[in-house]
Amino acid sequence: MTDTDVVVLRQKIHGMSPESYGAKLRDRLPDHGVAVATTPAEERDLLSRASVATGIRFDPEWLDLAAHLDLFACAYAGTGHLDIGAFEAAGVAVTNAAGVHGSNVSEYVIGSLIAHERRFRRARAQQERAHWEAYPVGELRGSTAAVVGLGAIGTSLVDRLGPFGVETIGVRYTPEKGGPTDEVVGFDEVHSALARADYVILACPLTETTRGLIDADALSSMRADALLVNIARGPIVDTDALVETLRRTDIRGATLDVTDPEPLPADHPLWSFENVQITPHNAGNTPKYHDRLADILAGNLRRMAETGDTEGLENQVR
Repeated sequence: MTDTDVVVLRQKIHGMSPESYGAKLRDRLPDHGVAVATTPAEERDLLSRASVATGIRFDPEWLDLAAHLDLFACAYAGTGHLDIGAFEAAGVAVTNAAGVHGSNVSEYVIGSLIAHERRFRRARAQQERAHWEAYPVGELRGSTAAVVGLGAIGTSLVDRLGPFGVETIGVRYTPEKGGPTDEVVGFDEVHSALARADYVILACPLTETTRGLIDADALSSMRADALLVNIARGPIVDTDALVETLRRTDIRGATLDVTDPEPLPADHPLWSFENVQITPHNAGNTPKYHDRLADILAGNLRRMAETGDTEGLENQVR
């Protein structure tokens, strides 16, 4: 091994510092030189020597510097922001973080549903005023959730919704594949699924099909007592249409871990709604997320050492 064969790029990963991620990798890779870039100049220098880089983004021009690079381990599940063709032309393998979000993001969704049904925001407001007044609340049992996207997150979420007594409708590109939900439909039937759901949960990647999927027409298909939960990507929802829908109280409310634009400006109207819960793209930000991320990369490096190539790596996208 060289003195530096793994470089952690400078970007924070779901709020965790590169230094923290590097420490997790060193624990798992005692025979590798793991270095963390702290400045642009150091990043370029380390890339010129490393065989593996990991982080969120990777500028295509860096490939000219990274003559020894064999693998870029993207720390996001989605790789739409990467120039995969450039990696392919350079002969560099690419992996993603698919599968590491399942349990932590699913718990976020379950928590948001319970918080809305039990009206914890009202409870907090009453507590701050030392005001004792009972009020009606709801429950999950007997409700229906439309889960748009049945990848690792959607599947994990459905597994957790079942014990709460929630019926589920899955929306996916290939409904003929079936899925863990009680029913599976294609995107051509998404409006029908929305109309039947108490909870519309977006867990799909951002693609040409899903960009703007939840537009004014889709929102008008939702029930007046339905809740929208977006833990996918902000542009899947037409933000202006959502604001207008909330102003008219045409849906019950929304939980948004992602927004468009992102970060959400301080003067944006979405902040003003009492029935909207906003978090800063934070649903997956738990320490175990980063442990699982480091486990994937460590396992792939062991496989590369055993086989001598980058074929058949876990979560390989190129």
